[in-house]
Amino acid sequence: MKILVPIKRVPDPELKAKLKDGKLDLGGAQWVVNTFDEYAVEAALRLVENADSGDRDGEVIVVTIGPDDAGVQLRSCLAMGADRAIHVQGDDVELDSLMVAKTLKAVYDAEKPDLILMGKQAVDGDANQCGQMLAGIAELPQATFAATIEVVDEGKALVVGREVDAGVEYKKLPLPALVTVDLRIVSPKSVVNHVTPDDHEYSDGPRYASLKGIMKAKKKPMDQKTMGDLGVTATAVVTELEVTLPEARAAGQIVESVEELVKKLHEDAKVL
Repeated sequence: MKILVPIKRVPDPELKAKLKDGKLDLGGAQWVVNTFDEYAVEAALRLVENADSGDRDGEVIVVTIGPDDAGVQLRSCLAMGADRAIHVQGDDVELDSLMVAKTLKAVYDAEKPDLILMGKQAVDGDANQCGQMLAGIAELPQATFAATIEVVDEGKALVVGREVDAGVEYKKLPLPALVTVDLRIVSPKSVVNHVTPDDHEYSDGPRYASLKGIMKAKKKPMDQKTMGDLGVTATAVVTELEVTLPEARAAGQIVESVEELVKKLHEDAKVL
């Protein structure tokens, strides 16, 4: 199985965001792989490997759109075990979801993977749009917010489990297809390829890059592309005008009784 995994570099969400002149100040940002995209890389590796023997039947390709230093995050994914990378030059502030989707469509057309596997959303913008847009313009069957993936029909289809309000919804997708993953996809038994023994349990969460993997990543191929190389002439239709912090919350109040609480909610907060 050939799997294409789009990734995005994002500012480390553990660090406090700073604003400058109505925009996020990213001058001192520390960049990391978007969390859900890292989960997608892990899920892709589980789909193509035999975890018992270490053998692999398939290829995992990671792709990102970003400036020169976005290659660092691609190398991180190669160190996890991805086979090769594609780096499409782009400026973070000039991209929107549709522009990214059109660029990834061009990569899909060139690579012709069996599966596009990607995070459900980026933790910086939280738009949750790119996967659905890409599936639409590529005319691919899609399943979003995947919590489980099982390979069926001798590798010709997937059964994807999605957590919904009433329980778990299962969708069967013929390949090629597009799947976006949620956080439970990296649970110990969330990915079943029937090559790795079905009773195998992975460690919870994405794998860490080993020293051996880091050294190998330096030699793995990373193709450099431009949007022009891919025939993409799209321009962003969504632009950021201003970023503002929410108003500071007022300090809480201590009440002596339920009656006093109800009175304050009714008369002061006016929510009752």
